[in-house]
Parts: sequence; C-alpha cells; structure tokens
Amino acid sequence: MIIGKGLIASQFLDSDRDDVVFFASGVSNSSETREEEFLREQNLVEETMAKYSNKLFVYFSTCSIYDSSKYNSPYVLHKLHIEEVIKQNTANYLILRISNAVGIGGNPNLLMNYLYRQIITNQQLNVHQHATRNLIDVEDVKDIALQYIQSNRWNRIVNVAYAENYFIPEIVEAFEEILQKPAMKLMENKGEHYSIDIHELQYQFSIQDKEVYLNNLIKKYYVRD
Repeated sequence: MIIGKGLIASQFLDSDRDDVVFFASGVSNSSETREEEFLREQNLVEETMAKYSNKLFVYFSTCSIYDSSKYNSPYVLHKLHIEEVIKQNTANYLILRISNAVGIGGNPNLLMNYLYRQIITNQQLNVHQHATRNLIDVEDVKDIALQYIQSNRWNRIVNVAYAENYFIPEIVEAFEEILQKPAMKLMENKGEHYSIDIHELQYQFSIQDKEVYLNNLIKKYYVRD
C-alpha cells in the first residue's frame, strides 16, 4: 500500500506489496511552520498504523535533522516526533531518512528543481558559497528501500544519502555546463556544511565518482530532448 502521490511515492507504484505500507505523504517543505500541516501528517500516520497494524510500516523521513541551521526548526522537530510515534506504536517499521532526492517532478521548491528553474528562466540565484547538500537519485532511494524490506532488516532508522556532499556552487556550475546556459549568480559568503553518516548503509552505488553522479542526475532529469 502506498500513501502519497509525490516524487518518492511514485517510485513504488510497480513495487507495491500487500504486506508493506509505503508512507510517503505529509509535510515535505522544510520551511513549513503551520501547526495544522504537522497535525495533518501525524493524524494520517496514526490512522494508517492503526488500520494496518499487521503490515511493515515504511516511513520516509529527512536527513535535514543533521543540518545545524534547521535542527531546531518546526519541520525537523516534527519529523523527529513522527519517528518516535512510529517506533512506539507499530510492531514492524523501517524509517528511512532521505537526503535531497532528485527525480522527475516533485515539489517545485526542491533544491534541484529550484536551481534548474532559476537558471532556465534567467532569474537571480543567491548562492551560499559554503553551503553543501547531499543529492541522491530517487531510483537509488527506491532500490535501498526494497533491499532493506526484502532482507528483513527492519525496526531501524537508516540514513539514505549519497557517499559525498556537494557545494552549492559546484551544483550550479554543473547545471551551467550541461545546459550551456550561464546562471545569474549572486555569490554570498555564507552557508554551512553538514555530513551524513552512511557507514551502516548496505548499498553499492552504481556510480562511484562524485562528479559523474552529479552530471548524470542533471542529464537524466533536467536535459530536455
């Protein structure tokens, strides 16, 4: 059973299972502050767990909890709370903390969608020189989730992220080169770096080279025929 219709939820349409709930619905905007939005997700989580208590509950959380600039934000505190609700109220769960998933569609405010839109429409980009983000192909997210489900490695929290982070200027430069279009950049001497521990992630990325992985994401999802 799939709960949600967004970028991650759509990946499991051909892998749906009667014994698993893929919960990929709820608050996705890390800047969200409205309490009613947080309550809406919590209510849906609790209702779904109660209704399908005999199923494995797979919840897609966020690696933003490791970002010091967001750690005490309403969004991060909400996600951590939901994780605890799941751990305390269902027999079998798998919590996957996702970094910045990249794929077709999804929220227009996702980092890569935003950068692409600003560049392609000649809009100004305020680039924080020292900020880093971890990008991961949504197909890798799917493969990782299915591997953990099939191997019965449940009742745990897993950081789902690529092996290395990217500086924002690095991402913008890759877009510029591949799209053959300069960005209207305003460079700012700010931004923070944070790392994501994936030493327990039992997954082999098919593309090991950091630059190749980034270029492949852009070509795969943002180069139009």
